[in-house]
Amino acid sequence: HTCGFWRPKSLLDTARFTLSFNSQHRKKHQDSRALWKHEAVQKYLETLSKEYQQVSHLLNADSINEFEQRTLRRRCADLSPIAAAFQEIKEAEREVQELEIMCRELDSRDEKQLLELALEEKETLDKKMNMLCRKLFQLLVPKEKYDRSHVILEVTAGRTTGGDICQQFTKEMFEMYQNYADYKRWTFDIVNYTPAEIGGLHHAAAHISGDDVYRHLKYEGGTHRVQRIPETGLSSRMQRIHTGTMSVIVLPQPEEVDVKVDPKDLRIDTFRAKGAGGQHVNKTDSAVRIVHLPTGLAVECQQERSQQMNKEIALRTLRAKLYQQIIEKQISQEQSARKLQLGTRAQSERIRTYNFTQDRVTDHRISYDARNIKEILSGKEALDKLINRLLEFAEVEAVTEYLENLQALEGGGC
Repeated sequence: HTCGFWRPKSLLDTARFTLSFNSQHRKKHQDSRALWKHEAVQKYLETLSKEYQQVSHLLNADSINEFEQRTLRRRCADLSPIAAAFQEIKEAEREVQELEIMCRELDSRDEKQLLELALEEKETLDKKMNMLCRKLFQLLVPKEKYDRSHVILEVTAGRTTGGDICQQFTKEMFEMYQNYADYKRWTFDIVNYTPAEIGGLHHAAAHISGDDVYRHLKYEGGTHRVQRIPETGLSSRMQRIHTGTMSVIVLPQPEEVDVKVDPKDLRIDTFRAKGAGGQHVNKTDSAVRIVHLPTGLAVECQQERSQQMNKEIALRTLRAKLYQQIIEKQISQEQSARKLQLGTRAQSERIRTYNFTQDRVTDHRISYDARNIKEILSGKEALDKLINRLLEFAEVEAVTEYLENLQALEGGGC
């Protein structure tokens, strides 16, 4: 509060301290609790907490005018939840330390029953600490523009020697996301479904709407690999493991997609719907394919029996894809290239392997293994746990990168 005017410090101005994040530290910081313990993070949060106290004090001063009050109130609103979460974690940490001392004393006195109770309470506090740390770093990480958007999710079978492994896996993956949408109480509308002749799936697309859909699905985009012994054919008798792939594309679709499409730039074809498992099959050319000639983008819809309704859905999907190109340009301009390539910028990368012979799912971006493939493919709690692990890792990575940027600004002036 100088020269009669308060200039709120931006997040990039609030901390001046030396950081030492290197590749070894990054490997340790795969969860919020580990990052919380780093000295640089503690100093940074202390700085924000002190600033909150200063802003709160200045708000009660009589010497500031109305404009300064509005500025201070906005800054206070930004800092208040962070300062509250910081103090809550510090208090929980003190309780954990007291319990640890108590456990050591009880163990030395051989008080087994009291020790068991104390250990149970410590386990509960540890879970609370993990939850509070996650909440704190979610407050620190800026919300992405499209996190609350609905999405269009597309799955496409890869090509491999040896038959139907890719198509079968693609069908299982599409059903997994359909089940996950049901688990999250989202709406899952199929807009395109092209089955394979032998029971699998070549390509499918769905419009998924609900709360924070893009936030949860944005890191599913990419190449998914499967390793398994086919259930039928020569390979199954020879117990030969086959490897196949399928790709997932996740396009955010804000409620209002303002992309103008000139009808002259469109080629519209109609054909008979093939249907999903015998559904939506009809004898008229109700399915619609639209090609955007300037870009070569093509979309199909065979969800409805009405050709007009399918055309409207296909146009909506096309606008979303054109909008996605705009989004990708913005993302590449606004975000630096991170070591952890997550999201739609990494569609061509192999992000996950589903090894059926070892009953293991490995996410290569975070070196995370999950057992029980059937539980993952059921699209319920196990998949939700994996997705939340990815979200937490991305949040920690974002905070780490942000603090590294602070180090780069060290001594650069305000």
